[in-house]
Amino acid sequence: METLREQLFAHIKKKYKAAPEYLWRKFPGYAVFRHSDNRKWFAIVMDVPGNKLGLETEEIIDILNVKIADPFLADILMQQEGFFRGYHISRGNWVSVALDGTVGFDEICRWLEESYTATASVKTKQAVRPTKEWIIPANPKYYDVEAAFSKENEIDWKQGKGIKTGDTVFLYVAAPVSAVLYKCRVTKTDMPYLFDNGKIHMTSLMKIKLLKRYKPEQFPFAVLSEKYGIHAVRGPRGIPKSLSEALQ
Repeated sequence: METLREQLFAHIKKKYKAAPEYLWRKFPGYAVFRHSDNRKWFAIVMDVPGNKLGLETEEIIDILNVKIADPFLADILMQQEGFFRGYHISRGNWVSVALDGTVGFDEICRWLEESYTATASVKTKQAVRPTKEWIIPANPKYYDVEAAFSKENEIDWKQGKGIKTGDTVFLYVAAPVSAVLYKCRVTKTDMPYLFDNGKIHMTSLMKIKLLKRYKPEQFPFAVLSEKYGIHAVRGPRGIPKSLSEALQ
């Protein structure tokens, strides 16, 4: 029968494309898993005597060490059965999880995912984060977005920092319109494109697909400012939940 250690190793290989590294000759059962880009550890599997964890047994058990981003959450976890302060890695919010059946496999994978995200590079965090909603400016002085969407429902747009494929963008068309007019889905990002005319500088484009149109009087600048606290739209920015719900 497959052990939890073996099940976990197979899961890490499949989902994170990471193989175990055995770094200590003295501890042949200790396996480290790293990110491929920044080489940081996101998981460590060890076999240790139970009494080293505060248990009343000297029996060897497997544990998984994971890093929890929120120290308050880490403290809460360590009060639950099967969770311990990080063995040999007590600093940095590391938590040890027993691989003896006390903690269910799905929950183990949940905290493994938390650790993978907490230790990831900025680029990896960006890739694995949930989709997000943005409001971005469109200046009719430089580009006639209304004419573009009258011809096609998918157009190229300047790549916004932090925006990734699958995100939703709401286009705020500047004066003389001064209102949100379009809801779009980002279908492709990081398309190389060099452009600089002294006023506009671009190094990459994204594709956006039109999903919905709004009338200028629905979400004008006055409403965005007074009701939703958006006092300027100079670049890509997230939107409050209340505005997100209204835009649906």
